[in-house]
Amino acid sequence: MAQRPGASPVPDPVPDRLDRRLGVADAVVVGLGAMLGAGVFAAVGPAAGAAGSWLLVGLLVAGVVAYANASSSAALAAVYPESGGTYAYGRRRLGPFWGFLAGWAFLAGKLASCAAMALTLGSYLAPGLARPVALAGLAAVTVANYLGVARTVAATRVVVAVVLAALAVAVAGMLFGGQAEPGNLAWPAAGAAPAPVPGLPPGAGAHDVLQAAGLLFFAFAGYARVATLGEEVADPARTIPRAVPLALGIVLAVYAVVATAALLAVGPAALAAAAAPLAEAVAAGRLAALEPVVRAGAAVASLGVLLSLQAGLSRTGFAMAANGDLPRALAAVHPRFRVPHRAELAVAGLVAVAVVAVDLRGAIGFSSALVLVYYAITNAAAWTLGRERGRRRPRWRAGAGLGGCLLLAASLPVRSVLAGAAVLATGTVLWAVRSARAQPL
Repeated sequence: MAQRPGASPVPDPVPDRLDRRLGVADAVVVGLGAMLGAGVFAAVGPAAGAAGSWLLVGLLVAGVVAYANASSSAALAAVYPESGGTYAYGRRRLGPFWGFLAGWAFLAGKLASCAAMALTLGSYLAPGLARPVALAGLAAVTVANYLGVARTVAATRVVVAVVLAALAVAVAGMLFGGQAEPGNLAWPAAGAAPAPVPGLPPGAGAHDVLQAAGLLFFAFAGYARVATLGEEVADPARTIPRAVPLALGIVLAVYAVVATAALLAVGPAALAAAAAPLAEAVAAGRLAALEPVVRAGAAVASLGVLLSLQAGLSRTGFAMAANGDLPRALAAVHPRFRVPHRAELAVAGLVAVAVVAVDLRGAIGFSSALVLVYYAITNAAAWTLGRERGRRRPRWRAGAGLGGCLLLAASLPVRSVLAGAAVLATGTVLWAVRSARAQPL
């Protein structure tokens, strides 16, 4: 097993601790449930504010970086089919510190994502009672995950179908409501800067497109949910490499159609200013009666993403606890439901605290910064893979993913970058203290 020179040896994988129940279709559904909805209903507005008329270019850049990351995640998951995702890969390929830092970044970034999705749910269902509704939705999701991963996948399958139907309604309302104008795309000529967005700083350029891509990356990060369920996937060496790109490709196509329809309907300025971009884009046309359907779809999408996010978070916490990087009590598996129930409850409690404190748009930037660092470590780990189990994997994808993650992270709003850096510094200090004491937390 290749490892960074000087890295502490890491023991061989432990025997399976969770039941392997999920096939390719189930794994794709988990990825779709994690991705569909987050970008369309939450990140499109901030991204339009950054890139203006080049929103679709930002979407493409985010998709390319996500594909490179997906390739690295799939390659690593096939070699190390265990819970924890990059936390486990970083430990085995780069050393325990890098695994810990990946897990720390994932937990902090995704806790913010969970809070953002819960708040989106509340904002669409009952704007005046957003936080109480968000907490109620969080409680419902916690119960679903606690009852077992098979029930989680079944619920996610229903959510994905509802969200796709709502997005189809939204696209129809935007394109056939009478307000769609080709000029709203304002596509710049080759070599020209993006068209300015009224009310926003002028002079959008490459940095702004990269910032939009970093914000939209928030929408693509769900493909790793398949990898974090590594111990619950049947035949992971075959299932995970197939499920990850399938889920990513479907979501990229859906996002491209929806973003194009939204730009045609109201243009980037209105998207940037809207609290609920797709609902307001539909409401601007003759088919405004469809707006409640879109709002309901947004609520269901947020609930579906929250369902899958919480499952992935608990599995990463479970893996970190099993290795002593978090309190070992969190590594318990429920004797009946065969899920990491204590980790589930701990995640739910932390998200509930965040729901009371976070701002939706700020949470997106903060989450993106930390998740991009997480995937940078994923790509660094994949770079070390040689001919594992008879297969040689091209290094250029891992290198492109590593560079893309760091570039997008650095392009995010300064406040998000600084907050993410502070969280990583805190994790580094905790690691140093733990190592000095030579005992688990």
